[in-house]
Amino acid sequence: MTLFSASQLSKSYFEKTLFENVSFGMQEGERVGIIGRNGAGKTSLLRIIAGIDEPDAGEIAFNREARFEYLSQLPHFDVDDLALTTVMNAYDAKHGHLEDWELETKARQTLGRLGIHEPLRSVHAMSGGQRKRVAIARALIADPDLLILDEPTNHLDAASVQWLQDTLQNSSRALLLVTHDRYFLDAVCNRIVEIDEHRLFSYEGSYEKYLERKESMIAVADATAAHQRNKLRTELAWLQKGAKARRTKQQSRIDWIERMKQEQRTESTEFRDIDIEIGGKFLGGKIIDAVNVSLEKLVTDFTYRAAPLDRIGIIGPNGAGKTSLLTMLAGRRPPTSGHVTLGETVNLGFFEQEIRDLKDNETVLSNVRDVAEYIDVGVGRERYISAKELCDRFGFSSKQQHAFVHTLSGGERRRLGLLRILMSNPNVLFLDEPTNDFDLVTLGALEEYLGNFKGVLLIVSHDRAFLDATVTTIWAFEEGGRIKEYPGNYSAYLEKIESRPKKQQEERPADQAASAPSAKKKLSYKEQRELQSLETQIPDVEKRIAEIEAHMSSGEGSYADHTEWARQHAELTTKMDQLTLRWLELSEMAG
Repeated sequence: MTLFSASQLSKSYFEKTLFENVSFGMQEGERVGIIGRNGAGKTSLLRIIAGIDEPDAGEIAFNREARFEYLSQLPHFDVDDLALTTVMNAYDAKHGHLEDWELETKARQTLGRLGIHEPLRSVHAMSGGQRKRVAIARALIADPDLLILDEPTNHLDAASVQWLQDTLQNSSRALLLVTHDRYFLDAVCNRIVEIDEHRLFSYEGSYEKYLERKESMIAVADATAAHQRNKLRTELAWLQKGAKARRTKQQSRIDWIERMKQEQRTESTEFRDIDIEIGGKFLGGKIIDAVNVSLEKLVTDFTYRAAPLDRIGIIGPNGAGKTSLLTMLAGRRPPTSGHVTLGETVNLGFFEQEIRDLKDNETVLSNVRDVAEYIDVGVGRERYISAKELCDRFGFSSKQQHAFVHTLSGGERRRLGLLRILMSNPNVLFLDEPTNDFDLVTLGALEEYLGNFKGVLLIVSHDRAFLDATVTTIWAFEEGGRIKEYPGNYSAYLEKIESRPKKQQEERPADQAASAPSAKKKLSYKEQRELQSLETQIPDVEKRIAEIEAHMSSGEGSYADHTEWARQHAELTTKMDQLTLRWLELSEMAG
């Protein structure tokens, strides 16, 4: 069943074009993840599909029999209801079969798994994060044919994210979502749609499969671009030497050169990666001393003496006190008992969940210059970096730098807020849920910066992939305000936690072994022949791919040749994926 079909959609925001003449549709049961840079139009596309906003051009046809449910980044509630009532009212009795008591039980359980343990509390009395979790529960209870989610993992702790991920994986409903959580995206989606250059590009498979194919496409594009640059130089030389009469006769060739030059300019501006290169100030022997500190009922008898290169991730349930701990260690909130002191050389950068200090009626560049005009990176020949150059490196084009802040998307505002923090050149960096609303390019750039950061780093985050990439120690909030330290990143912490029940499984009685999986299926004669054939086909395809890549990197051949090689490369790569997948399947069956 087709859920919706969009044709030739276009949308602009102020003077910025988000997407233009794009077509998109979904079938029943599809799970689509939308990705793209901040400000590319991901949220706008979701709102158009949800029927909330109208496109500037194009049309969208909805299946009248399909039920849609949309979760916005910042949901609001028109009625001041209890959380439980709000969730239960989303249930459509016409399409469901639950009795009232079953519905209430399911609603209470869903709220509880999302960290809402006071279901009879007014929604309007809750924080923004709590309202977001109530809205997620409401969307799940509604059980629509298509669930549209905009950053669903924001404001969820790691345990709630994992539960939501498992719930969506085990559901047959169609799913359309925007998220920065790469583990979540990879686990839940079977199709990735990227917004880039005002167009949509669709990739079948998981996020991991998208990365593999994107890398292959970039390799092909690089080879083609190298050939184009060589061709451009040749054509420009011909154009400069040629007689006027010849140029008149070859106007089409001149027009083609102009198009190539324009493509070169576009490539150098639109696809520039974010590059973060900021030095660190001197960090003395005394950094942060927190001795036997307690904070109300949140933190109990905790001691921490910071050392250079500390890289700590802080995890725990919502409301456990993670943000309060950061605030206390930053010296912004006194402990109930114990003491916290900061060293004289500490230059603390604190990136908070809410960006409060941006001046909406001033430009992006002006907001950065409010912090500093130049910063001393202390390395290399170019010792100083200007505010303008830093904006360039953070992906703000010259046009965006002179745009007013109120025209920025939510993710762009947070990126600007982070830029202001890093512009102060900190040597101690506290990040409170830094990944919320960041696109994947910004996340990658931030991870690269943190990988080279020489100071003290403390991160509160529910983003498991981000913690895996950036920290070497985990502080986990446990019952009674205790904080337990685990060496390693988040995955290492998870292995330690999950190893506890595994020991019990290993000690189970032998009579329980009957539930183990049955022996692997033996291959039929036809499958054996297929396996043998695959073992011959795969090397042949690999050889052909290598030959094409050699042609493309040689700098030889015409523009048409490279276009054909790129097409063949894409087809052979897809074929290789299919052959390898089938070979793995048959090999596993054969044992």
